[in-house]
Amino acid sequence: MLLRRFITALCLAAAALTGIFLLPEWGFALLFGVAAGAGVYEWSGFLQGLSKPARFGYVVLYGVLIALIYLNAGLHAYAVTAAAVVWSGLVLLVLAYPRGRSLYSRSWLVGIVGQLLMVGAWASLLMIRQMPYGDYWLLWMLLLTTATDVGGFFSGRALGKRKLAPALSPGKTWEGAAGGMLLALGICLTALLVLGSWSIGLALLLTAGLVVVAIFGDLFESLLKRSTGLKDSGGLLPGHGGVLDRIDSIIAVAPVLAWILLL
Repeated sequence: MLLRRFITALCLAAAALTGIFLLPEWGFALLFGVAAGAGVYEWSGFLQGLSKPARFGYVVLYGVLIALIYLNAGLHAYAVTAAAVVWSGLVLLVLAYPRGRSLYSRSWLVGIVGQLLMVGAWASLLMIRQMPYGDYWLLWMLLLTTATDVGGFFSGRALGKRKLAPALSPGKTWEGAAGGMLLALGICLTALLVLGSWSIGLALLLTAGLVVVAIFGDLFESLLKRSTGLKDSGGLLPGHGGVLDRIDSIIAVAPVLAWILLL
């Protein structure tokens, strides 16, 4: 299981790094658009009673939206802002769980939220890449979300005792969250201080804040799986489950990082 997980992670990392550093802008947009499109299809599984043709239609709608945004650069900031605002509300839903069921049990609302988040995340990646040192910011973000996930996985297995959100995800623990935070700080905070011109206070705030956002992104996907009775969002990635299971943190972090870098 761990070997398959590791091999899949290496393949995903190679594809992401190729897209970030080697592909032209249109190739980058296409690669990550297709990857997010797989996540959109899995998201459609959270919409109760949706037929397979309707699920493909949901993906087509996403494709039309990202094409419009790609052809109209002025729409990027709106998509990023919308996704960041939506995430602020979703954090409250996670904190209030199981209250708020009347909201996330409505398929039409979950469908709208899914489009906003996935389109916003894709637009955020594209916007970050277009910024000065944008390719390195994307690498930094991927290191942060990966470190949060890996640190949480191994420290949770070794030390985990106190449940982080037992009603949502019984496997997640405070010890795992702390391990993910420490590993992300060790890598990403150090990178900002050594390679950037950030003060230690701002670098710590940015890194720790985005780790918390990544954890909430993971928990929100758990909320949707819990409310629909799904164990995994899909089975496309050996050892990892679905695409959403791997990019849920990125979907949350990318709009927030893009918005911060715009300031």
